[in-house]
Amino acid sequence: MISLKEALTYSKNELENLKKELNDKAKKQKQIGAFIEQFLGCELNDAGEGVPVAIKDNISVKGWELTCASKILQGYIAPYDASAIVNLKRNGFSPFGRCNMDEFAMGSTTSTSFYGKTLNPLNSNQVPGGSSGGSAAAVAAQLALASLGSDTGGSVRQPAAFCGCVGFKPSYGRVSRYGLASYSSSLDQIGTLTQNVEDAAILYDAIAGHDPMDSTSAKIEFIKTAPRLNPNRKFRIAVIENYIHQTSSEIKTALLKTIDALKANGHELVCKNLLDSKFDIAAYYIIATAEASANLSRYDGVRYGKRSQSKNLKDMYIQTRSEGFGEEVKRRILLGTFVLSSGYYDAYYIKAQKARALIKAKYEEILRDCDLIFMPVTPTTAFSFDTQKTPMQNYLEDVFTISVNLAGLGAISIPVAKDKDGLNISAQLICKAFDEQNLLDGALNLEKIIKQ
Repeated sequence: MISLKEALTYSKNELENLKKELNDKAKKQKQIGAFIEQFLGCELNDAGEGVPVAIKDNISVKGWELTCASKILQGYIAPYDASAIVNLKRNGFSPFGRCNMDEFAMGSTTSTSFYGKTLNPLNSNQVPGGSSGGSAAAVAAQLALASLGSDTGGSVRQPAAFCGCVGFKPSYGRVSRYGLASYSSSLDQIGTLTQNVEDAAILYDAIAGHDPMDSTSAKIEFIKTAPRLNPNRKFRIAVIENYIHQTSSEIKTALLKTIDALKANGHELVCKNLLDSKFDIAAYYIIATAEASANLSRYDGVRYGKRSQSKNLKDMYIQTRSEGFGEEVKRRILLGTFVLSSGYYDAYYIKAQKARALIKAKYEEILRDCDLIFMPVTPTTAFSFDTQKTPMQNYLEDVFTISVNLAGLGAISIPVAKDKDGLNISAQLICKAFDEQNLLDGALNLEKIIKQ
């Protein structure tokens, strides 16, 4: 598969041929379920001229159906382009195909979609991760050169780690959320899934920057990273020891070998510890579900998508939401409504925000002493669809990714090894807020070491 860098040099005719080739490949590998159009038996959507980039089904592309893989939004057509899409088109790219996802980005398996599950291209019996599993699977199966996803608690980095591609979540506020269907507004961030680190920098440069349409967009200078990439820089890197010891034996072995390789390549590595991950899980799921409860209240049958036939207004609300939302979405709405309710707001939501401040402060303390942080992405490699997991067990799949969103930092997932079954193992690098140049330089160096 050609890189984004190479594709940007293609002529108009070459790009049209490339899109036809990708369309044909997607049809032949329909069973993967990476693209929503493939479930519907349609051609892949194409929005303009340029290098094709797959788009997660919660990012608005004018004229495309936007459903967040939910029954409740069936038939809703996006009336405008998200700011990330506007920037994408401005920089020589073209949105190409809607990717499958967990419903409303709530999940870690891409099996809660209204359209059906997505398969992991490395092993069709294993989950591709989530919620951006369709985006990761499209890149890993070479059905897309690159894709956009969204990351609320690891939803770009975790599927990238399961499928074996590069998943990059920029710092909160670096990429506009305008036109991204909200799950948890203080955590959501559009990110990239690519074949390599250089492509991640190129795609990031195309979508990043301040946006007056988004009140959470960071009003700070943005300097493009791809032209300044340097794989030869050396960094002081904090290794999160307590997290590495919480992984499976194969992941732990692979990460320790990666640490040795970084040392041999001239980096200075120091051992650090973060707070017990139980605080991350508790704070994240209280804050995320509380914000989801508020954000998803707009889907009531009045303004968007599906409307159930009913006797009166109250019944319409109840029937529409009961029929339109899947079980996981209902579960999170109920939990969020509970923690925001009178008598529980102080006991849960306020405490969660205090824990969030503590988590952020711990990251800042480590990053004052070090340039980057190194830690796992997932506790295990991709698990089987047949594995019966409770909702709580599924929530624990995000144990090493959610704290980054709580702290608003940038992070990237890079493949470093394979397990005995050929499944991917990735490492995660984390940077200070808005320090993506260091992050991408460090990731490029790590990628170079692994490929030697």
